[in-house]
Amino acid sequence: MSDAPSLYLGLISGTSADGIDAALVSFEHERPRLVAARVHPWPAARREQILAVAQGEAAIDLDAFGRLDIALGHGFAEAALALLEESGTPAAAVRAIGSHGQTVRHRPTGEHPFTLQLGDPATIAERCGIDVVADFRRADMAAGGQGAPLLPAVHAMLLAHPGHARVVLNLGGIANITVLGADDGVIGFDTGPANGLMDAWCLRHHGAPFDRDGLYAASGRIDTTLLDALLADPYFALAPPKSTGREHFHLDWLAAHPQAALLAPADVQATLLELTARSVAEAIARHAPDAEDVLVCGGGVHNGALMRRLALLLAPRPLSSTAKFGVDPDFLEAVAFAWLARQRLRGLPGNLPAVTGARGLRQLGAIHPAPR
Repeated sequence: MSDAPSLYLGLISGTSADGIDAALVSFEHERPRLVAARVHPWPAARREQILAVAQGEAAIDLDAFGRLDIALGHGFAEAALALLEESGTPAAAVRAIGSHGQTVRHRPTGEHPFTLQLGDPATIAERCGIDVVADFRRADMAAGGQGAPLLPAVHAMLLAHPGHARVVLNLGGIANITVLGADDGVIGFDTGPANGLMDAWCLRHHGAPFDRDGLYAASGRIDTTLLDALLADPYFALAPPKSTGREHFHLDWLAAHPQAALLAPADVQATLLELTARSVAEAIARHAPDAEDVLVCGGGVHNGALMRRLALLLAPRPLSSTAKFGVDPDFLEAVAFAWLARQRLRGLPGNLPAVTGARGLRQLGAIHPAPR
């Protein structure tokens, strides 16, 4: 493994900010192959800081903002170095690191759309001694796109089946779908909240950072009044291309609905799980009515209660983990950013305009060379 020139390393901390996914990826046969992977948890205090900034709960001055950017850069570097050590891979064997960073704001609409990811790539390059490609979303947004989602190109590469229509569902902090048409067409968009909102409620009211296997939600009862109010949010009715994040779907958004304060916390958790399942199922019914199956990746694949509810709502389409097709559901995003780094170094585009709404294909990411 150490002498393979086709190795890339992908890094991402997702909307839930529970840790950094690091993936070592081989491209000896062009298609990405996961070689080694690990999750590098954020310290609890750092995660709280990230979430407070991302949700707008904490005012932060420019000095503190700059310090956070550098601190997160060190975190990403440590995740990469730990993976290299665990896998016995020298830095010289890795062509580049693709670092998505940590999104703290994503505003794809308005007069001046923007997206902001922290985790200084120059710090990563300096500490790891490997070229870093980062800042993948802004070129697409400059071309009029949403800057998200970026995974559909990799979903199509790894999971499309000629003549077979299917959906790939990513259940991260936010849920998004990739619709792989039988005619090879690809569309994709964020459907709404997934783990991020449920995790935040679970932490506040149950003392756990996430709802293991959905047992907390399963202990409650769905409140249809609250559910209907949440589903009335205009985002769900928007046509794609569209994308969203924690700056929209957070606990203050939930608190704006008075019914939530009148319910037992477990009932709210059950309702949030149903919100995720219903918004996903309705998006698939609307935009992928011919899909023959649904493949799931992301942390939500481990939430048994959510998977069972989705299976019922999506029936008769079969629902399964991407693992069934040889794709690790926990590290597909990190693999995607390794691929995007490779695309950038080869001078090739990384976006799909049909997904993001950009005016055309664009090379994504800025290159930060390592010291020579």
